[in-house]
Amino acid sequence: MKRKYLPLFFFIIIIAACSSGPVDIPEDATPEKLIQQGQEASDRNRYNRAIQYYEAILERFPTNADAICAADYEIAFIHYKQKKYNEARNEFHTLLARYVSDTEGNLPPEFKRLSEIALEKIEIITAKKSKTPDPPEAAY
Repeated sequence: MKRKYLPLFFFIIIIAACSSGPVDIPEDATPEKLIQQGQEASDRNRYNRAIQYYEAILERFPTNADAICAADYEIAFIHYKQKKYNEARNEFHTLLARYVSDTEGNLPPEFKRLSEIALEKIEIITAKKSKTPDPPEAAY
């Protein structure tokens, strides 16, 4: 009788291990540590977990321009990797708007360029998807 439930037990364990609930983020975590943990989670395709680390940066360090740009970029890039192109496009544009209003040049330039590259790729991908094939010529 015990063997009957063994596959169900393993299934439940696997589902529980793969689920992505709230992440316990230490209050004293630095932006650098949160970015590192977010990148590690993203590298393992644990996108919801990664986004939680990046959102913690946005909440805890609203005046750290470098960390905010990194978090915003990483969130947008996750959506790009998930093929959520409209969402990613909007997020990249929001990040680039921050650079337009940065008259003193205090923002890290790498996220601007990476966002521009990602937007170019999104435009190519969405243009290919929107092309409809020409109707076949009628044979008379």
